[in-house]
Amino acid sequence: MPDTALILVNLGTPDAPTPKAVRRYLSQFLHDHRVVQLSRWLWCPLLHGVILPLRGAKVARKYAEIWLEGGSPLAVHTANLAMAVQQRLPDLRVIHAMRYGNPGLDMVLRDLRDSGIGRVMVLPLYPQYSTTTTASVTDVMQRYAGGIREGDQRLGVIEEYHLDPGWVEAVAASIRTYWSEHGRGERLLFSYHGVPQRLADAGDPYPQHCEASTAAIVRALEIPAQETILTFQSRFGREPWLQPYTDHVLRALAAEGVKRVDVVCPGFAVDCLETLEEISIQNAALFRDAGGATLNYIPCLNATAAHADALATLAQRKLDEIFG
Repeated sequence: MPDTALILVNLGTPDAPTPKAVRRYLSQFLHDHRVVQLSRWLWCPLLHGVILPLRGAKVARKYAEIWLEGGSPLAVHTANLAMAVQQRLPDLRVIHAMRYGNPGLDMVLRDLRDSGIGRVMVLPLYPQYSTTTTASVTDVMQRYAGGIREGDQRLGVIEEYHLDPGWVEAVAASIRTYWSEHGRGERLLFSYHGVPQRLADAGDPYPQHCEASTAAIVRALEIPAQETILTFQSRFGREPWLQPYTDHVLRALAAEGVKRVDVVCPGFAVDCLETLEEISIQNAALFRDAGGATLNYIPCLNATAAHADALATLAQRKLDEIFG
């Protein structure tokens, strides 16, 4: 039996495309202080009295549009990615977990301890570090580590891989393949999940990581930087988030007479609601309504061989560095 485990951790997803399941998931997600950094006295009544009752059914309908036979796209692709990485690392036990929802990271960590696994490497599937994502995973690990006896288990975490050569080339190769099969748009948008601007002002390195990832992928593609635009999507609430906003840029491009754009989302390891519904459906319709013709969404790496190869190589290198 392997003595070392690798956990691929993704954000999470509802168990079903129903209002009840969505409300349960959003409640856990939006209760995390890393995600919403407001006073609990202010936030909790707003969350439970207004946001969850109003958003539960609306978000459930969006999930229903993209739901797969085996579950939500994020859950299906994450599980498949873990299996693909397992094939490349037969001496390890490779599994997946979710920060919110099932299977929960805390439960997975306890199960590994109970099964005698002595070393655990955690790989959050967020290439670019942010306090809103990666730091929340490490919060769980720290709480878990505080409850185990010294020497029972050794833990490690890969906090970011935004410039990992294998990952950069995998993203670039996926774009090249898409262009060879579907042709190329007039602009290539790199759309990343946004975070509040105040977090960046406070020192969160996320925007710099997004810029560096984009520049590296553009270099690998060997295309002019002026043909690409970095944007941010999925903002929530009224405060300023990282800009430029994806939907605003798409409207502006349509107004300029651009008819076809390609959009890639390298901040997402696998396809999910934000890519399949927000970009491929919602923003594609917005672009057409503004006068554009076609928005082509380039899928995430998902469980492709190139993605599994890159993560397996990254994980093995980090395992050797941390555990020896």
